[in-house]
Amino acid sequence: MNTLNPMKPYRTNALRNLAATATATATAASQPSKPNQNVQNLVDARIIKTGFDPNTCRSNFVVDNLIRRGQLSEARKLFDEMPNQNTVSTNMLISGYVKSGNLATARELFNSMVDRTAVSWTILIGGYSQKNQFREAFKLFVDMRTDGGSDPDYVTFATLLSGCSEPDTANELIQVHADIIKFGYNSILIICNSLVDSYCKIRCLDLARRVFKEMPQKDSVSFNALITGFAKEGLNEEAIKLFVEMQHLGFKPSDFTFAAALSAGVGLADIALGRQVHAFVVKTNFVENVFVANALLDLYSKHDCVVEARKLFGEMPEVDGVSYNVMITCYAWNEQYKESLKLFRELQFTRFDRSQFPFSTLLSVVANKLDLQIGRQIHTQTIVTTAISEVKVANSLVDMYAKCGRFGEAKEIFANLSHISTVPWTAMISAYVQKGNLEEALNLFIEMCRANISADQATFASILRASAELASLSLGKQLHSFVIRSGFMSNVFSGSALLDMYAKSGSLKDAIQTFKEMPERNIVSWNALISACAQNGDAQATLKSFEDMVQSGYQPDSVSLLSVLSACSHCGLIEEGLQYFNSMTQKYKLRPKKEHYVSMVDILCRSGCFDEAEKLMAQMPFEPDEIMWSSVINSCRIHKNLEFAKKAADQLFKMEKLRDAAAYVAMSNIYAVAGQWESVSQVKKAMRERGVRKVTAYSWVELKSKVHVFTANDELHPQRNEIRRKIENLMQEMKKEGYKPDTSCALHDEDEEIKVESLKYHSERLAIAFALINTPEGSPILVMKNLRACTDCHAAIKLISKITGREITVRDSSRFHHFKDGFCSCRDFW
Repeated sequence: MNTLNPMKPYRTNALRNLAATATATATAASQPSKPNQNVQNLVDARIIKTGFDPNTCRSNFVVDNLIRRGQLSEARKLFDEMPNQNTVSTNMLISGYVKSGNLATARELFNSMVDRTAVSWTILIGGYSQKNQFREAFKLFVDMRTDGGSDPDYVTFATLLSGCSEPDTANELIQVHADIIKFGYNSILIICNSLVDSYCKIRCLDLARRVFKEMPQKDSVSFNALITGFAKEGLNEEAIKLFVEMQHLGFKPSDFTFAAALSAGVGLADIALGRQVHAFVVKTNFVENVFVANALLDLYSKHDCVVEARKLFGEMPEVDGVSYNVMITCYAWNEQYKESLKLFRELQFTRFDRSQFPFSTLLSVVANKLDLQIGRQIHTQTIVTTAISEVKVANSLVDMYAKCGRFGEAKEIFANLSHISTVPWTAMISAYVQKGNLEEALNLFIEMCRANISADQATFASILRASAELASLSLGKQLHSFVIRSGFMSNVFSGSALLDMYAKSGSLKDAIQTFKEMPERNIVSWNALISACAQNGDAQATLKSFEDMVQSGYQPDSVSLLSVLSACSHCGLIEEGLQYFNSMTQKYKLRPKKEHYVSMVDILCRSGCFDEAEKLMAQMPFEPDEIMWSSVINSCRIHKNLEFAKKAADQLFKMEKLRDAAAYVAMSNIYAVAGQWESVSQVKKAMRERGVRKVTAYSWVELKSKVHVFTANDELHPQRNEIRRKIENLMQEMKKEGYKPDTSCALHDEDEEIKVESLKYHSERLAIAFALINTPEGSPILVMKNLRACTDCHAAIKLISKITGREITVRDSSRFHHFKDGFCSCRDFW
C-alpha cells in the first residue's frame, strides 16, 4: 500500500519528527516556553500540510548551483536521478536551457510537465521573446490562456512584450494590450513602459502616444521609450519637445535619453541643438559614458564637424569599437582618406571584436582612392574574421574591385554571393558607368531585369547617369517609362536622377517639367534643378532656383553653392559670385571646399581679375591642384595673359601625376596663338617625355536610336561626301553673313589656307551637317563633344543656327551652348 502512496514515507518521517518534538516538549513542560520552539512547531505543521521533502529541496539547491556555474549537462543528470522532482526543479532546468539558447530542449521539458505554473509559462515565453520570435511567444501565451491552469501575471506580460519589435505583429500586440486591461495591469508602470516601447518598435506611434498620455504615473524610462520612438521615425521636433518636457518635470535623463535626443539633432540637421545637448551631457556628467559619447561623435560626424569629432574622440576616457567605427566613417565621409586608414591601423591593435570592424566603410575609402593593394589586404581580413559572410561587406568588395577596374575579381565575388540582391548588381552597374563603360552598364541592367532582380532608386540613378553621359534622350525617355512602371516615380531620388538626365541630355524644358511633377522634394532634387540651370548656362534661372529653395525652407549645402558659383563663372557674374562665396561662411555656416575655391578662382580669372585670383589662391587653406591651375591656364588663353600662364604651367608641370593632357594642350595653344612655335615644340616634347597623350576630339549625335560619332576630318562615315557638300554650302551662306575664319584656332604652323580648310571639318561641324541632312527641317539638333569647342566653331554654329532656322544645342566639356537665330545662350562669355 505504501508503494501506491508516494507521500506516505514523507508523512511517516514527519510524524516521527512530530513525535520527537512532542516528547521534547513534554520533558520541558516545567520550563518556560521559548520562541524558537513555537516557530519549530509551525514549520513542522507546514511540512506535514504541504508534503515538503527536504531531500528534493537539497537536490534543487545543487541543481541550481550547477546551472549557475554553466554545468547544464551535470544539472540535467542530477535532475533525471532525483526520485521526486517538483515544479521548482523543472522550472530551474527550463530556465537553464533558455539561458543557454537551447529552446528546443526547454520546450520539450516544458511539454512533459503535468503541473505548470505562471512561472513555467513565463520562463518559456521569455526564451522566445529573447530570440525575437514574438509570434511563437504569443502562441505560447494564447495556449497559457486557453489551458486554464494558471493566469498570466504582470511579469508574464512584461516578458512577452519585451520581444515585440516587428511591424507585422500589431494585431497580436493589440490583443495582448486588451488582456492587460482585462487583468487590471494597465496601471502598473513597468507594463505601461513596455507597451509604449513595443508600440514604438512596431511603428504605431499614435497608440504609443496614447498609452503614454493615459499613464497614471511616469518615470524616465517612459520618456526614453517615446523619445526614442519619435527619433527613429523621423519625428525629431516631437522628440526634442518631449525631451524638454522631461527636464521641466524633473525627470533625470539617462544615457538612452541623450542618445535619442542627439539622434533627433542629427535628423533635424541642427548642429546648434546638438551642441546644447552636448553642454547638458557635460553638466550631468554623462560625457564619460561611452554610449552617450558615441552618440555625440555620430552627431558631429554627420554634420561634417571633423575637428569637433576628433577633439571629442581624443578626450573620451573610454572608447569602444563603435567609437572607432564612427570616427573612421567620419573621416571617410569628409574625404580624409589618409586619416581614416590611419585610424583603422590603430584599431587593429585594440582588443575589440575584429568581425565588427567597419570593413564596408574602409572598402568604400579604398574604392575612392583606387588603392587596390590596400583593398586586397582588407579583403584578406574579411576572410579571416568571417566578415565576408555579411552581405553588406561582400557587396562592398564587389563595389571596390569594380571601381578599381578589376571586373574579373568583382564578378567572381558577385557570382559567389549566397543572396544576390539589388545592391551588388547596382554596384557593378555603377562601376561600369564611372569607368565610362556605358554599354556594359546598359547590358548588365538588361541582364538584371531578365534575372527578375528589382531595380531600386540607386540602380535607376546609375543607369540614368549612363543615359546622361551618352546624352541619349531617347534612351532616357525609355528609362523614364521604366521608372514609372517600377513605381519609383514618387521617389525623390529617382525623380532627381531623371531631372539630371534630362538636363545633361540638353532638354532643360523636360528637366524643369520633371521637377514640377515631383510629389516630394528635398535638398537633392533642388540641387538637381539648380545644377540643371547652371549646366545650361542660365545664370538667372540658377540664382532664382537657389533663392526659391531657400524660401521653401531648405538649408543650402555645399553642392547648392557649387552650382551657383559655376553659373556665376560661366556668365561673368563677379559680384554675385563673391557674394555667394562669402555667404557660405557668414550666412550658411558652411566651410568652402577645394572645388568652391576652384570656381571662385575661375570666376575671377575668366573676368580677367588675375591679381585678385592670385591673392585668393594665397589665402586658401589648400594647395592649388591640377584642376585649379588648368582653369587659370584656360583663362590666360582667353585673355592672352602669357606671363601668368607660364607661372601656372610651371606649377602644374611639377606635379607628379596629371589626369590628362589638357593642361599641356592649353599651354601649347597659348604659345601657338602667340606665334611662339619653338615653345609649342618644347611643350609637345615634355608631353612625350612624361608619356602624356592628347585626347582625340570627337563629337556625336543620336539619330533614330543610333549614335553617330565624328572626329576632325572624318573620312569614314558612309555619308562623308554629302556631309562635306553640306559644309561647303553652309560656308558660302556664312560668308554672306560676314563670317571670317579665326585661324588662331588652327594650332599648327601651316599656311593660312590649310588652317582655314582644317577649321571647316572640326568634329562638331561634321556632326551638325550630318544632322541637318538627316532630320526634318526646323527640328532641333543636339550634338555632344568630349572636349571644349573652339572659338571659331562657336562663331560658325551661331551663324548656322540663323541660316538654317534650327535650334542647335552643343554640349562640350564645359557646359551646354544653346544656339538660336544667330545667338548663343552663353552670350559669348565662355
